[in-house]
Amino acid sequence: MLTNNVNIQFYDVKNRKKISVPIEKVKKTKYPQGTRKGSNNRYVYAIRAEIDERKLTKFVSRSDWESLSAPEESSETKLRR
Repeated sequence: MLTNNVNIQFYDVKNRKKISVPIEKVKKTKYPQGTRKGSNNRYVYAIRAEIDERKLTKFVSRSDWESLSAPEESSETKLRR
């Protein structure tokens, strides 16, 4: 379970190591998960950070996502590439 500690652990795929990111640089986000019938009533919960111009994502449970006191990322920010 995530706590509101000073740092959160992410895995950096490019460098193949774990990175501690300060909670101030973390944002919460959720992605709609569509079904075969096209309804988007389920979500995948994640936390995101950007370190050294690399975007890091960590998928978490809904309870961990709700307990984290980080700001939620807007959908416009997520969709911009």
